[in-house]
Amino acid sequence: MFARRVNIERIDAAGAHHACPIQQIDNFAMRNFTNDAVFDDTFPAGDGMLEIGHRVPIERLRTAMADWFRRKGYLAADERLEVTERK
Repeated sequence: MFARRVNIERIDAAGAHHACPIQQIDNFAMRNFTNDAVFDDTFPAGDGMLEIGHRVPIERLRTAMADWFRRKGYLAADERLEVTERK
């Protein structure tokens, strides 16, 4: 089910990359209120790492996570979230 791994990084205003803490990723994965079943196929694997199923679209995941992180205060207005699939 969790056949893909993605990196979850916060990019600050200076352009530095920071791995998102597993607690923040877990908060999204376990408490996501989008009511979108596609995000059921996510599993936090460590700081900056999320395992996902084949049916999870990366761009939709990035958008939903960025929105959730901003609402929770994990992502500042001048920061962005980068979600990239590991090859």
